[in-house]
Amino acid sequence: MKNEELVKQLTSPSKNSRLEMFGKTITFFCLALIVFIVAMILLFVAQKGLATFFVNKVSLVEFLFSGDWSPSEGKFGALPMILGSFVVTLLSALVATPFAIGAAIFMTEISPKGAKFLQPAIELLVGIPSVVYGFIGLQVVVPFVRLIFGGTGFGILSGTFVLFVMILPTVTFMTTDTLRAVPRHYREASLAMGATRWQTIWRVTLNAAKPGIFTAVIFGMARAFGEALAIQMVVGNSAVIPTSLTTPAATLTSVLTMGIGNTVMGTVSNNVLWSLALVLLLMSLGFNMLVKFITREKKRNYER
Repeated sequence: MKNEELVKQLTSPSKNSRLEMFGKTITFFCLALIVFIVAMILLFVAQKGLATFFVNKVSLVEFLFSGDWSPSEGKFGALPMILGSFVVTLLSALVATPFAIGAAIFMTEISPKGAKFLQPAIELLVGIPSVVYGFIGLQVVVPFVRLIFGGTGFGILSGTFVLFVMILPTVTFMTTDTLRAVPRHYREASLAMGATRWQTIWRVTLNAAKPGIFTAVIFGMARAFGEALAIQMVVGNSAVIPTSLTTPAATLTSVLTMGIGNTVMGTVSNNVLWSLALVLLLMSLGFNMLVKFITREKKRNYER
């Protein structure tokens, strides 16, 4: 009898094994739920977006390369919004990158103690809602651009200034982490060979951190590309191909937020907005794939 009880105890699952199985089940369920939700979002946006071309028979070439956007007149050229999104994203990244690298160098190489004061100040920018950025841009940036450059003040330049501040924390913190990840012996070897402190930062540290800095910039561009409310308040929302930085323009997100509530589900005017959302989604996925590619190349370089 005792032998049977002993065999039963040895063969039955223990408390720890049951807890482990329970943990694995919960983890698998959460991962499956996340994958399911992401797949459903992709399928839903793709179904709605592709209906423009397969159901409403809108030309894909016209949609991507035409500059005429007037859904009420049957004109569905999305080129002005695509160009507007790319231009304002690239310009904001170009403006934010030098400031982010400078702040990161200061916090990691020049004065690590100063990071105690500079980092909380930059972190405050993360917690500010986008509507506040847009309102400040509307009350401060737009009048400033109007005063200096003329025109209405609305346009890509105003959107660049607003997005520059919004993506600055993302690029700064990722660049800071990248610089801190550079091995210390790189700096020590450079200084031992007679290089100055600035030569070490410029020639060694930044060069070693280049892939990580590119990754930070791309993450910032992805953040800027998907921003909607703040850019909508300062860009002008004029669906025409921009001829200068100070003329009103439009982005994919600004047209989406303004039009999606004013159309009837299933109509061509509504479906074409979903097509814009599909373009926005594909571009965001493209940014993520580019980050993966740069990260992979960075690992290969370290292995070499």
